[in-house]
Amino acid sequence: MWKIPLFDLNYDDKESKAALDVINNKWLTTGPKTQEFEKNFSEYLGNNVYSTAVSSCTAALHLALLACGIGAGDEVIISGLTFVACLNMVSITGAIPVLADSKSLYDWNVCSNDIESKITDKTKAVIIVHFAGYPCDMNEIKAITDKYNLILIEDVAHAVGGSYKNEKCGTIGDIGCFSFFSNKNLSVGEGGMITTKNADLHQKFKLLRSHGMTSMTIERHNSRTISYDVVIPGLNYRIDEIRSAIGIEQLKKLDESNLKRQKTVKLYHSLLENINGLIIPWTDDFTDRISSYHIFPVLLPVNADRPNVMEKMKAQGIQTSLHYPAFNQFEHYKNIIEQDLIVANEISSRVLTLPLYPTMTKDDVAYVCNSLKSILG
Repeated sequence: MWKIPLFDLNYDDKESKAALDVINNKWLTTGPKTQEFEKNFSEYLGNNVYSTAVSSCTAALHLALLACGIGAGDEVIISGLTFVACLNMVSITGAIPVLADSKSLYDWNVCSNDIESKITDKTKAVIIVHFAGYPCDMNEIKAITDKYNLILIEDVAHAVGGSYKNEKCGTIGDIGCFSFFSNKNLSVGEGGMITTKNADLHQKFKLLRSHGMTSMTIERHNSRTISYDVVIPGLNYRIDEIRSAIGIEQLKKLDESNLKRQKTVKLYHSLLENINGLIIPWTDDFTDRISSYHIFPVLLPVNADRPNVMEKMKAQGIQTSLHYPAFNQFEHYKNIIEQDLIVANEISSRVLTLPLYPTMTKDDVAYVCNSLKSILG
């Protein structure tokens, strides 16, 4: 259907072989491949981080909140511009989500000043998102969470491989939550990772992801133990061996893939810079941070008819998307979420996400840009 899709998998025979090897070995649920994936991921991140593989980033966010005892009556400050998973997981715990605005139309990450203005005596945690792969100003944010003794959770769904002041995203706050969904830089289909430098939290994550059980099925299979205890109520947020095996191969490609994304983004910048009224965020070169270049979103001119633009690009075989709709546009949240988000709402009303993936060619980028230029006149 798509001449140029929004994203494309960076797979070859290595992922196929990894998956087939697991099938031939006949052990599918969490086991030795998952342990290898976790070990390799921790080594990649550095900073003495523990890694626990889970079924999704949403699962990681839920475990982060549960392990920190977040519950009814607590307040959790989240970015007002992100995927709905953060909002959902805070709501599911019974806590109250409090939305903080974005910095500007040129930096869509959460505004640290707005975070601080929203803190009350009920605030227990802050969840920040490294939007589109561009790291937040973690020094500013950590200064605030340290000052008020708040838990800092990094949503790293967009930013695997990104770094801030030589520290990998997901290792700077108290907890990091990663996504390995199909369209992510490290893709296994469904999957995620939760990271921390706190050994006690790491043990909680391992228990919570598997029913609160003290031993995994693989340990009983290998006769390391004959039974198990349940020490806390838990969930089934385990990842399977096929996805872990694919993740091991994807991790090997990550840095090279992110560099290819960076080159594509720079080409986009050069081809789109003169469109009247179009805003491209994060055009400045940061010396203290490295992006993962996960997606390429722009702001259409104020008077542009976005549905018409998307429909015309679709007719030319170009897939586009929106990152993200405003929370108050969703039926469940429109009457229960207070949203004083001037910048984030402006972004949501004008955003258009263009295709970006490692195997995208210069001709592909030129085709997308020429299409957008023509449609916008």
